[in-house]
Amino acid sequence: MPDLSKYLLYLPGLIVFLVGSGQVRRWLYLRRGGATFGDVVSCQHVVKKDKKDREVYNYYNVVVSFINKDNQHRERQAVKSPTEFAVGQQVRVIKDSAGGQYQLVEEETQFVINPWEMMVGGALLILLAMYSNQGKEVPAMVCLALVLAGAGAALIADYVLLKKRGLVPVTGEIVEVYTRQISRGTKIVKGDKFTYYPVVRYVIDGKENLRKCNVNSGNENSFKVGETMELYYDPKYQTVFERKASTGYLVAGIVLLAIGLAAGMSILSVI
Repeated sequence: MPDLSKYLLYLPGLIVFLVGSGQVRRWLYLRRGGATFGDVVSCQHVVKKDKKDREVYNYYNVVVSFINKDNQHRERQAVKSPTEFAVGQQVRVIKDSAGGQYQLVEEETQFVINPWEMMVGGALLILLAMYSNQGKEVPAMVCLALVLAGAGAALIADYVLLKKRGLVPVTGEIVEVYTRQISRGTKIVKGDKFTYYPVVRYVIDGKENLRKCNVNSGNENSFKVGETMELYYDPKYQTVFERKASTGYLVAGIVLLAIGLAAGMSILSVI
């Protein structure tokens, strides 16, 4: 019977690589599809129930005005969204190459480590597992040193880049908690599982905006309507972030980089 523990060593690397490649594919999709900015003209809540008073539809019909990049004409398109947007709010829309329908581009998750770096790190973890299973200690240690040093350098770079942006704190108010069901209860696992996302209203340059944040929790009491939530605005690129430069990430990055470099030096002394 094969030793399954050897195959489990590949799992962390595969997960990291797939997460990174997924974000890279999204980036390429947005670049090829030509996402464009538009303004919300209207936003109507649509709810439809069946005869037993069960919800069949529950979404927001968002009408967006934007300049079509193909013909440079201003157009209006209605798109469906699970969350509300404020009239006049700037959003991004993209045309689906398959169906030809327009859809809203959701706010991207702000990864601490760049997706391209995640792919490289995932590949190194896979190589680390392979060399470990083959009993090749030196190549395995090289991969480990590169992973640690690379992760440390990425955390330091994240801190420096966010610090250079000069982000301005913006206080928002939670106006809704968006609930997403991620699994149904079974005979083994009791109860349905949900993830909760805060929808925050904030004002920038006198204009009201609504944002479904990427930060989330499995605890329904984590976010309360009426509570405040801090966001961070980049005036130069007119971008809103959900986090600022963290000293904790900087310290962790320095420690990981030092460990990785020390491991690399120890390998050189052995060779």
